[in-house]
Amino acid sequence: MHSVDIASVLRHCFIVVVELSAPALLAALVVGLVVSLFQAVTQINETTLSFVPKVLAVGCALLVAAPFMYGTLQTFTLRAFDMLVEAGVR
Repeated sequence: MHSVDIASVLRHCFIVVVELSAPALLAALVVGLVVSLFQAVTQINETTLSFVPKVLAVGCALLVAAPFMYGTLQTFTLRAFDMLVEAGVR
C-alpha cells in the first residue's frame, strides 16, 4: 500500500468511529443538559439523578441506531477486506 492509501484508510476509519459513537454521545449530551437544567432550577444535587437517565438514554439510542451502526460497520469491513485483496494482488 502506498502512503496515500494508508492515509485514506485511517481517515475513513476515524469517520466510521465518529459515526458509530455519535448516537450514544448525542443522547448523553442532550439528556445531560436537560438534567443539569432541571437540577439548577430545583437545586437538587443528587448524583444518581444525572447518571440513571443518561444510561437509559444511551441504551435507547443504541437500540434505535443499531441498524445504522451495523450497516456502517459492515460497509467499512467489506471495504477494508477489498483493500486487503487489492494489496495482495499488486
